[in-house]
Amino acid sequence: MFTGIVQGTAKIVDIEQKESIRTIFIDLPNVELLEIGASVSIDGVCLTATEINDGIVSFDIIQETLSRSTLGDLEIGGVVNFERSLKFGDEIGGHLLSGHVIATGLVQDKVETGEGLDLSILMPLSIEKYIMEKGYVAIDGISLTIGKVDDLRFNLHIIPETIRQTKINSKQVGDAVNIEIDSMTQTIVSTVERLTGKVSDVI
Repeated sequence: MFTGIVQGTAKIVDIEQKESIRTIFIDLPNVELLEIGASVSIDGVCLTATEINDGIVSFDIIQETLSRSTLGDLEIGGVVNFERSLKFGDEIGGHLLSGHVIATGLVQDKVETGEGLDLSILMPLSIEKYIMEKGYVAIDGISLTIGKVDDLRFNLHIIPETIRQTKINSKQVGDAVNIEIDSMTQTIVSTVERLTGKVSDVI
């Protein structure tokens, strides 16, 4: 599990394309107590550490993950957000996340507001029902509060600390982002849909 409180950014130092998987090698700033098999959120996607050598951590990515997230677009020299998995007793400063990206969206607008940043994200119709003003969403692994929602677009207001700690400011109009909806929101929406359907059947 993760919290969406990104711990920093890390550079991709190598990528190896194999027959059925792609292995990325990331120079993680913090590998203390990190073990092979541990989970790390990379741009919001839960990946498993497969090898650790002098701070360089490798992760194997299957084709399904590459096609359903922005990880298929990563390049050597690129930067990613990272978060180590939540440990028992850790403070949950954001909201609980699993690292299972539900969809990708597109940056439709980007406006600097003093030290902050406003982004407008175009989302696919499939997740519209989960997006509501003042609700939570994870963008590239960052826990954020949703601003105004307008049809298939929602706004985000980014504070300076988030800009400093993540790569969010490097996103440009037209760039893709990973989107995760927390499981509680998904469960509530699905339950309401199911109960509403039953009531409609009775009526």
